[in-house]
Amino acid sequence: MTLPGTASPPWLLACGDFFFRYRNTVFPLILAGLCIMFPPRLMGGSLALDRWLDLAGLAVVLAGQALRAAVIGFAYIKRGGRNKRVYAASLITTGLFAVCRNPLYLGNGLIVTGLLIIQGNAFACLLGLLAFGFAYRSIVAAEESFLVGKFGAAYLDYCRRVPRWWPDLGRFARATEGIRFDWRRVVAIEYGTVFSWLSGASVLFAYEGVYHLGLAGAGARLLAAAGLILTVGALALAIRHLKKSGRLAPART
Repeated sequence: MTLPGTASPPWLLACGDFFFRYRNTVFPLILAGLCIMFPPRLMGGSLALDRWLDLAGLAVVLAGQALRAAVIGFAYIKRGGRNKRVYAASLITTGLFAVCRNPLYLGNGLIVTGLLIIQGNAFACLLGLLAFGFAYRSIVAAEESFLVGKFGAAYLDYCRRVPRWWPDLGRFARATEGIRFDWRRVVAIEYGTVFSWLSGASVLFAYEGVYHLGLAGAGARLLAAAGLILTVGALALAIRHLKKSGRLAPART
């Protein structure tokens, strides 16, 4: 049984399996490599304009994080797989998954795009979008192949009703009707993601400062970045403790 219009070649499925298994290592390396190979550039040669670009990038990151929070708060699907391989115990079609088939990956893409905008080099942004776009497309191909094999006609029907990437926002109200938003689950699951992108954005902010202003001129940025990372790190450890103690258990319905 094949997925109508989405049958993928073996090489793409192999790439998807690779990226799925090693994404937590490969993705940060890709981002770091792009930022090193393509240093930051001032927008229009102006620090003031560059700050506006940083704010725009942060807005995109926050949009991606908000999407992830909405997905997890309404109807969560674990994307970690089993033994680092694609796996799903059940087919989730409610919440944001009734609006878009891959809302978590769409949120991830917005976060990465925002970080690349903050970095400020057009070449890094373009190559990054191509690299991450291919990586997520191949992962989705591998997941679709697995889901078709496991859930068959039920998954095919889901694919016919719900777009792969572009959210059908007209479905949102109906898709979340009667579902209680679980903020505890959001905090328990997302604290690591928030720590990662906030730390990344802080490092990029400091990196920009050193590159444009020199080490001495970027002192304030370096202190601010270090302070933010330490603060968010402490909060992440506190949330981790609450999670392990059971005080962030999902709300009962």
